[in-house]
Amino acid sequence: MRRDLYDQTHEDFRAAFRAFVAAEIVPHHDRWEQAGRVDREMFRKAGDNGFLGMAVPAEYGGLGAQDFRFNAIIGEELQRAGVIGSGMCLTLHNDVALPYFMEATTPEQRRRWLPGMVTGEHMAAISMTEPGCGSDLAALRTRARRDGEHYVVDGAKTFVTNGLNADLVIVAVRTDPTERHRGISLLVVEEPTPGFTRGRHLDKIGLRSQDTAELFFEGARVPADNLIGGEGNGFTVLMRNLAQERLGLCVSAISAARTALRHTVDYCAQREVFGTRVLDLQNTRFTLAELGAKVDAIQVFVDRLIALHLEGELTGEDAAKGKLLTTALQQEVIREGLQLHGGYGFMREYPIARAYLDAPIQSIFGGTNEIMREIVARTLETSYGSKAPS
Repeated sequence: MRRDLYDQTHEDFRAAFRAFVAAEIVPHHDRWEQAGRVDREMFRKAGDNGFLGMAVPAEYGGLGAQDFRFNAIIGEELQRAGVIGSGMCLTLHNDVALPYFMEATTPEQRRRWLPGMVTGEHMAAISMTEPGCGSDLAALRTRARRDGEHYVVDGAKTFVTNGLNADLVIVAVRTDPTERHRGISLLVVEEPTPGFTRGRHLDKIGLRSQDTAELFFEGARVPADNLIGGEGNGFTVLMRNLAQERLGLCVSAISAARTALRHTVDYCAQREVFGTRVLDLQNTRFTLAELGAKVDAIQVFVDRLIALHLEGELTGEDAAKGKLLTTALQQEVIREGLQLHGGYGFMREYPIARAYLDAPIQSIFGGTNEIMREIVARTLETSYGSKAPS
């Protein structure tokens, strides 16, 4: 289906980024998958080519392009090339971490951090999840005690994307132990900081080239000037930025579904059984036709969510609906595609097998899909009942 979301400027950006992926990511992806992390040189080259911090104002070295469509193109093209694991350092940096540095910081902090985030000198991460504390952010236990011009941080974080490579880590901490939501603050921990160490390089089943780590804080002294958003406002800032994070996951998931569908159609068109192409078997045609219809329909919904975000009207509830639908479809398309590949679908040399391993996390990170259902369920009466607008 024709999409009306992008204009020629966006398509020129797509062509440039597609060429970058082909030259700087695809040739190294298998090596990075084995190593469990990408080379920082690729990240710096992304900065050199204008693919980092596109929304950063020109005064801090960016393009001033506060247009999420550029972010969406990066997510789409990484999935199209089958290298989302190696490229997630870019999407995490642009989609998830950057808004905190732009919206919750002082002018002095922006002057300190944003130029390096544009050039690739600084890779960013955000550290919320703790061992034994997943989606319930208000229950986090990492403490930050004010001591003169520093906060002294003690605690542990896990499942930190970019956890090994990042130079700037936004850490959710508890600054007031007597409060739940209002006791949370955000500190930017820079490398090196005494008392801040990186733990295990976590061994994942999929997205292996995307480095994921544990982080530990033992009396880590973080300058008070690295507090962002104001003390006690961390939970509010986190919630404000989750909608864009989940929108990025929607883009990635629907793009992964379309890519898996393409691989499956191409395979079935060249594979024969009993003298007949697999694509000419009615069961295959009906299965793929239904999946194609779902992909096109949900793509329209995702494009509408992007348009709402551009207008400043994307709600957390709609972002949750998008994440719920797209990640479920991604896994359905990949599961059916693997089945239609037969035994070859179980071989890692085939893209569908690698997609099968990468897909499950999509319904977990950014808030599990069980949490997405709860968010949507809270709006049942006002969205679908007699109280809903006619």
